[in-house]
Amino acid sequence: MFQVLLVDDEPLVRHNLWTLLDWADYGFELCGQAHNGLIALTMIEQSPPHIVIIDVDMPEMNGVELNREIKKRFPWIKTIMLSSYDDYDYVRDCLNNGSIDYLLKHRLDDSTLLNILNKAVLELQQEDRLREKHVAERAEAEKLNPEVIRHYLLYLLKRRMKETYGSEDFSQKDNLYAHASRYVATALQIVPFLLLTESFSDVQTNGLVQQVVEMMQQGLGDIHERTAVYVEEGRYVIVFSFRERSEQIMQREIDGQLRKIQHVLELFLNLQCVTAVGHVCTSLSQLASSYCSAESALDGSSSKTFSSYTVPEESPCLDKHSSDKRSDEFHQRQRVSLTIEEHKQLLMSIERFDKQGVHQLISSIIASIEHLPIHSHTVQMIVSELMQTGDKAWKSCLPSTDPAVANLPSRSELGRMRNMRELEQGLQSFFSSLFHLLNQHRVVGSYSRHVTQAIHFILEKYPGYVTLELAANVIGLNASYLSRIFKEETQRTFSEYLNRVRIDEGCKLLESGRYSIKEISIQVGFTTHNYFFKVFKEITGLTPQAYLSNPGKRKNNIKLPDLHSGNDADMNKTQNL
Repeated sequence: MFQVLLVDDEPLVRHNLWTLLDWADYGFELCGQAHNGLIALTMIEQSPPHIVIIDVDMPEMNGVELNREIKKRFPWIKTIMLSSYDDYDYVRDCLNNGSIDYLLKHRLDDSTLLNILNKAVLELQQEDRLREKHVAERAEAEKLNPEVIRHYLLYLLKRRMKETYGSEDFSQKDNLYAHASRYVATALQIVPFLLLTESFSDVQTNGLVQQVVEMMQQGLGDIHERTAVYVEEGRYVIVFSFRERSEQIMQREIDGQLRKIQHVLELFLNLQCVTAVGHVCTSLSQLASSYCSAESALDGSSSKTFSSYTVPEESPCLDKHSSDKRSDEFHQRQRVSLTIEEHKQLLMSIERFDKQGVHQLISSIIASIEHLPIHSHTVQMIVSELMQTGDKAWKSCLPSTDPAVANLPSRSELGRMRNMRELEQGLQSFFSSLFHLLNQHRVVGSYSRHVTQAIHFILEKYPGYVTLELAANVIGLNASYLSRIFKEETQRTFSEYLNRVRIDEGCKLLESGRYSIKEISIQVGFTTHNYFFKVFKEITGLTPQAYLSNPGKRKNNIKLPDLHSGNDADMNKTQNL
């Protein structure tokens, strides 16, 4: 369909033009109306039509000015001028600026309009053939190497014009898809592409892109029959060509090839991908439409789809993709990134070693974006922010020169995430590893290896059931021996140290204001509410309620000992509490 825009300030004239023809029967689609030149120009910028019918005499920007602007900025658009006046100056100006013709409203009828429209179509087709010929000649000059083939396919898929002519001449002439009568475009998306490459240089990103293309093409075989092409942001298109075959056979071959590619990328590059299959088409001129349907399926869900439907003269993928983007942008406007409050809550939970708080926050965030495909820009941006916040929290605990800064949990496993559930589990695992690292670096002091291991055990297991016997069993020591060396080095019994860790964590949770006292007592490992009260008062000198309600007194009077140094000064503080 050739799209036509009507521009006239008289509603009756626009209505007359709208009803003058059965537009669709002749291969045309009225894509919009505008009552002045400025509005028309805005509409053209958003979605360029093939043909614009323009009234000469309009307010704000008249038709002559609009025609000049169109020819300057959109030279491929054909214009037809309308006027109530037979003014030679107008006629000369319009024709000099490339208009197809100049029509008088009072002489306009259906046959006259149709003749002019067909004249515009003929010019569009001729110009398109010239463009295709130029591309073909350039490809022939360069002997049709793989990059030329891929460049040509991208030209077909992303071009702004609605029709493509001469595509088969180019392909048959250069043995591309020789003797093929059917084509299918499939879309493939590397799921974690933005996350994996955000710290890459351009050279590294281009290297990964090229590596994926080469690996895919190696699996697909002859590039003149099946071609892998990179599009953008981790998205690829695979063009399949077929001779006369049943749709069932085509479907089986495509599904088998995609499964093989997914397996190879996961096995050798540790990359997870999702795919979708476009409809079958009988001409390369319809390839953009096939790819468009594949992208629509891909961005609607992460499952593979296959449909057979031959569509003549479809709109290019760019326009339909714009519609899909608008839908995705609607969701993104609802949630683009982490909120300021979520940033604060995450940092506070990490600072206070509130593992449950981090777990609940991640679950809440994932629930708010689970309607989006896992490969969407929004999902990956939010996941990136979560991990960057964890990175900063870890690095803030250490000097920049400390080699342990580089010991953050690896992001390579992100390549295996196939759905939002796995993504959430991966994030939970990332932060569990982060807490483990932070716990290891909380232990400061000249302790022996066994005592350090015991302290690590307490810091890791304090929310649950912890005893001296369990710690000794994990370390591989006699419980009595561990008890003796622990008391000698830390100046505290194992139980005293455990209780102080629990109360220290309990104070942090109280200060967060996010949990009740009863919830905190359970989170930090006390089996009964009353025992938590008793130990809390023994160590801090205040009840939990008093600790909460007297922040001034808390800051001035409560001096929890450094749990991880064991020096004499801290012991004196402890004994004076």
